Amino acid sequence: MSGEQGIREGEPQSFVDIVLARFGVNVSGMGASKLQRKTSLSKVYLMELIPNALLLVFGTVVMWSASLTIPDASFARHLLGIALGLVAAYAMWRYDYGVFADKSTFLLVDDVVLMLMPSIPGLGYNAMGMTGWVQIPLVGLRFQPSELAKPVTILLMASLVSAYNGKIDTLKDYLKLCGTLCIPFILILTQPDLGTGLIVLVLGAAIIICGGAKGRWVFVTVAVIVVGAFAVVATSMTDGLPHILKQYQINRLVVFLDPSVDPSGNGYNLQQAKIAIGSGGFFGKGIGNASQAGSGFLPEAHTDFVFALLAEEFGFLGSLFLLLMFGWMIVAVVGLALRVETPFAKLVCVGVAAMWMFQLLQNVGMCVGIMPITGIPLPFISFGSSSMVSQLLSAGLIQSVWHHRKKSA
Repeated sequence: MSGEQGIREGEPQSFVDIVLARFGVNVSGMGASKLQRKTSLSKVYLMELIPNALLLVFGTVVMWSASLTIPDASFARHLLGIALGLVAAYAMWRYDYGVFADKSTFLLVDDVVLMLMPSIPGLGYNAMGMTGWVQIPLVGLRFQPSELAKPVTILLMASLVSAYNGKIDTLKDYLKLCGTLCIPFILILTQPDLGTGLIVLVLGAAIIICGGAKGRWVFVTVAVIVVGAFAVVATSMTDGLPHILKQYQINRLVVFLDPSVDPSGNGYNLQQAKIAIGSGGFFGKGIGNASQAGSGFLPEAHTDFVFALLAEEFGFLGSLFLLLMFGWMIVAVVGLALRVETPFAKLVCVGVAAMWMFQLLQNVGMCVGIMPITGIPLPFISFGSSSMVSQLLSAGLIQSVWHHRKKSA
């Protein structure tokens, strides 16, 4: 091919392109390569992917550091959870999420099956007083079905609510949606796992509210929940009345209301978490130098109280980086919800954003004493393969919304 032919075919738009073509450089080929790379990048939502990847890397460093001093923090298992989660995220990204838009019955059955799996003889496994685990026979691997139920519930509620096209007109329909949400919530409470139940309740409520529920209905519902919660706490603390809450849950609430109560007993974890966070200072103590976690003073430092471990080692700067990355990621998901056109896509994004926001606020909040202590993991940071797979699957769901946005528009 002559230089002139290269100019005509590549249609260079600048002096540099013309000079390169004169010397026989295939400008058209270079343009095609750039176009191909650009097309490939357009299939991923970088605004969500970048902070997500940075959080995953940060969490890997935190967990490697935890594994140096905490025997239960197996770094190999953490990497296995990431590997399985990335496979699930990739599969979800390639799969068209839109097929679930009219599969509410299938999703509800799937949700119920996941919640009931721990009750099946031979599968259920009791860990830390909770029967929400399943152990695969012969293999010995354990996972928590309720974690996988989180993205399933997001798809379920988005499928049901999107059918109203942004406006839930009748109280009957609103109550029907709330009743459906109560199914996975109640099943989780039977395990018992109040923390995961609250996550399901919050993400489902966010979808219903953003799906067109009337404000007065939401206000009445919140009032009923608050009154009901007070009634449950009151009866659980009164002799002779039904005790719905377990004693350890009552103890956590008491410690939340008054951290000075029993500092060496029920309030011990919270006190140690605050000490760990405060001792980290501005720059932190460095990797492997978390004295509270490393010396065993802070229980569950690699799971429930991982933020305290992170703050002790990486200080205020590390904590700020974590919050900024989560903020970036959640804002990006909300931005995607505003950009896509179909109600189902919007509500899927709302559900994922609500889940990440609530888990972040609850996990960080309980470490600093502004939220009750619950067993809610910090997404992409806490140790736990089930949680990691669930969170990465949810991230893949957001990428699928972006990847297939033109089909659903």
